[in-house]
Amino acid sequence: MAADGKHPKFRRLNSASIKRVGKAWRMPHGIDSKQRVKLKWAGALPAIGYRGKKSERNKHPCGKFEVVVSNAGQLAILKDRSVAVRFSGALGTKKKKELAAKAREMGLRVLN
Repeated sequence: MAADGKHPKFRRLNSASIKRVGKAWRMPHGIDSKQRVKLKWAGALPAIGYRGKKSERNKHPCGKFEVVVSNAGQLAILKDRSVAVRFSGALGTKKKKELAAKAREMGLRVLN
């Protein structure tokens, strides 16, 4: 792993030069693929060595773990401020506003 804890952005081969090729990662399989042969200039391939610390995995960029909440009871359970709240997509606008006000009152970070 890199010394600063970062890893390269894994880009799909030819995604920059060919419009129809998306940016989402796909493993190169071609017989002449330079990226498959692991030539440095062709771009990095994902590998286990790039994996982050266990304590830092699955965190939101704000540095907190995400918790999906769909009602007031689930929100009341969250006491510590080391979590960030994301409201369920099934909630309506009215309920979302009520829960958002309650979450801010509790000092929790609301992501949506």
